[in-house]
Order: sequence, then C-alpha cells, then structure tokens
Amino acid sequence: MSKDLFEIGGLKLDSRLFTGTGKYADDSVIPGICEASGSQVITVALRRVDMESTTGNVMDFIPKNMQLLPNTSGARTADEAVRIARLARAMGCGDWIKIEVISDNKYLLPDGYETARATEILVKEGFIVLPYVNADLYVARSLVDAGAAAVMPLGAPIGTNRGLQTREMLRILIDEITIPVIVDAGIGKPSEACEAMEMGADACLVNTAIATASDPVMMARAFGRAVKAGREAYLAGPGATQCHAAASSPLTDFLSGD
Repeated sequence: MSKDLFEIGGLKLDSRLFTGTGKYADDSVIPGICEASGSQVITVALRRVDMESTTGNVMDFIPKNMQLLPNTSGARTADEAVRIARLARAMGCGDWIKIEVISDNKYLLPDGYETARATEILVKEGFIVLPYVNADLYVARSLVDAGAAAVMPLGAPIGTNRGLQTREMLRILIDEITIPVIVDAGIGKPSEACEAMEMGADACLVNTAIATASDPVMMARAFGRAVKAGREAYLAGPGATQCHAAASSPLTDFLSGD
C-alpha cells in the first residue's frame, strides 16, 4: 500500500494528529509531547507569544521541524481575528492560521458568521486558513466557498474532555464536505480520537486531554497511536453492522454423521 500522506495547505504530513501548547504545567514538556505523539503541526495562541521576552517564551520550546499553526484565541469578532492573523504573519509565524472567533464566555462556542467572514478576508490575503467551528453543515459549506484549507468542527465544548458529543453532525460533515475535516476540541481519550478517524475524519487536534493527563508524554504517544489505528481501520473498510447474529464459520451437521 502506498504511503498514506495527509496533504493540506501544500504540505504533506505523515501524522494526522495536531497538538497544542496550552495548559501545560511547564512548557519544557512540549518537545517531548511532539516527539512522542509524532505530530508535525502545533497550534499556539498568539497572545502567549512575546518575541521580545527575556524570561522565556513558549516559542522557545516548539521544535523547529513543526509546522506552526498560530490561532486567534481571544478574538471576539472577525475584525479582531484578521488583525491577529496579520500580526502573526508580521512576527514571522508564517501563513497558516487557525481562526477562533468566540464571544460566548460560558460555553466558548465559535461564532460561525464571524468565522466565515474572517476566513474570506484572510484567504484573499494568501493565508492558509483552518477555521474552528461548530459541527454545522451550512457553516462548513460557507467556509468551503470562502476558500478554507480545512474545517475544524468541535467534538464537544473546548477543554471539556467529553468526547464526540457531536458525533452524528460530524458524520454529516465528513460525508458532505469536500475539504479536510479535522476534529478539534472536546476529545478526551485516545479511543475517541480513534473513533473520529474510523468515521473518516482527516485528522484530530488534541491539547487539553494530553496537557491535563498525569503523564502528558505517555498520553501523547497513546493519541499518536490511536489516530494511526483509526485511520488504518477507516482505510481497511469496516464490515457492515447488522441486527442478527451471523456465525463466522458455516453451521453444518458434521457431528450428526450425515
């Protein structure tokens, strides 16, 4: 079988697990997370980046071989997200940007309208835009039309570790959307990432579940393996489910002597 590469934004990736930089007790664990997980893409909130700091910077711990995916965490409108994206590019963070537009402080659900507006503006400026959205077919279609490189629907509210609460809506997006679907937010266990990949998701982004584990490096390794297993299961083509039992070997009368 030919190598199963994941191509996005003109980049070919061996790993379909994206990781993050938030919530770690110590940023020095980040290189170990990247190595153990096999991840090649890492997201970082631009508001945590201070290029002029003399006392340490999260960017100091991100391996140079990682594809940086700055995010617009903290933006409440499309205009704020666009300003953050432009600032990231000016700071040398590249053209990839994860759009997060969240004005809901209780559930932290993304604003689909403002996200689509920011995506349209930034795509025209040459950004590789990966928008974080609710698992909504119509929002996803608007992002396809706007030129997004992928859609990143939530599995559950961000940071909850509750798993694939939007499972059926994710199935619809996977079936209907023509650009990569990267399940983002809410995945709490490797088995849930595996399930998302078995469903046909193109990749998963996991941060909180790794960062809040008792052993983040071990958990990162488990997620890397789970994403690979789920992808292989999807490519293998799982057998159909049915309501009645079916013997794996034919039932015969060989014991009767007939």
